[in-house]
Amino acid sequence: MGHPVVHFEIIGQDGDALRKYYSTLFHWDIDASNEMGYGIVPREQNLNADGIGIGGGVAAGPEGYAGHVTVYVEVPDVETTLTQAESLGGTRVMGPETIMGSMVLGMFTDPEGHLIGVIQS
Repeated sequence: MGHPVVHFEIIGQDGDALRKYYSTLFHWDIDASNEMGYGIVPREQNLNADGIGIGGGVAAGPEGYAGHVTVYVEVPDVETTLTQAESLGGTRVMGPETIMGSMVLGMFTDPEGHLIGVIQS
């Protein structure tokens, strides 16, 4: 069985403006009241009639960063996955890194430059 896509992320230059835009457009209830100011879109509030949907995040990136849109795939081990991505022609962008004390994340670009995130299960 394949690894599931479990999170989407929209990062840009003005997190507040992006959160307002997407909450208005898609009726998302975005909660950014955390230590990173990362706007969380809960999965439970983002489902269709069949119960299908994923949660995500909308936030500002570091100063001078243009931003990205990506998905996160749940994997058993971030380091192993990043190493394999590199061996297949990808490039590690970050990680493994522990975020907010509990989530282990990494990011890589595929051989065509698409940014993909991985999160440890």
